[in-house]
Amino acid sequence: MNKTTVTQTESRADDRALPFQVDPLDVRGRVVTLGPAIDAILARHDLPRPVKVLLGEAVALASLLATSLKDTGRFILQTETDGPVSMLVVDIRTPGEIRATATCNRERVEAVTVSGRAASGDLLGRGTLAMTIEQGKTGRRYQGYVPLENEGLEDAAHSYFRQSEQIPTRVRLAVAEIVDRGSAGEAQQAWRAGGLIAQFLPESSERIKVRDLHPGDTPDDADMADLPLEDDAWLEAVALVDTVEDLELIDPAVPAERLLVRLFHERGVRVFEPTVLRDHCTCSRERIEQVLEQLPADELEEAAVEGAVEVRCEFCGKEYRFTPEELNSGKA
Repeated sequence: MNKTTVTQTESRADDRALPFQVDPLDVRGRVVTLGPAIDAILARHDLPRPVKVLLGEAVALASLLATSLKDTGRFILQTETDGPVSMLVVDIRTPGEIRATATCNRERVEAVTVSGRAASGDLLGRGTLAMTIEQGKTGRRYQGYVPLENEGLEDAAHSYFRQSEQIPTRVRLAVAEIVDRGSAGEAQQAWRAGGLIAQFLPESSERIKVRDLHPGDTPDDADMADLPLEDDAWLEAVALVDTVEDLELIDPAVPAERLLVRLFHERGVRVFEPTVLRDHCTCSRERIEQVLEQLPADELEEAAVEGAVEVRCEFCGKEYRFTPEELNSGKA
């Protein structure tokens, strides 16, 4: 079987999505490794630590999904819930320009943290997870939803692919702040995130069909009784993916190639050209000015502070200041 060769250069590879394929198991997927990009995104947001972890998970999940798109455009992952973290937004300009933000109630976050219930499902609560694709060439927009019922992003992704795409899928996400040594030997803290998605994509769609119930529970359903409980190849893939530990997904000394070899060395795994990921906000003075110019004059006047309108980008934190003369130059 073909095996991946891990080189010293690969061991330092960060901020990328690496596609892979395990032919004997009919499994395809990607491994995302985020280092400096996720550290920059999380460092600029003044958020409680559990919320940063949750936002990091959202970025890792969105990166896994966005890098599967063939067309250039945008992929947006957004949650709207009644939990302590009311909103997460990850906006990726494909192939790999990422920006992200979160909105939370600090008092509620602190309350669940003190009570020991700061898992991602507790922070999100109930609501929806929306995934939007905007195709760059055609301008078409596609959107899928999955309800959130006090579950984390991994479980929500599983539900989405099971219900909407009907593709057996396994997702793993991990985020943590690690301590490393700088060039002078000083301790340095940095955020890291990682993720893995594996999907069962056999040539025969009949192999994908899975019964929800054992035939003993549905003795009169002959059609369902003829279906296998689950394909053996997919069961093997799930068992292997479930052995992945959080540390393996975020450890800078464990590149994606090495992780894949550990998981699938008995079957053989092929890897393909990775997609580079980077922290990049698309806000600009020109774009914000265009939005403000569409507002009525009285609204602009109310928003003005000391005679000027100030706008802060929620993604990157950059602030823009506009004088009345600038905003009224195009108005009658």
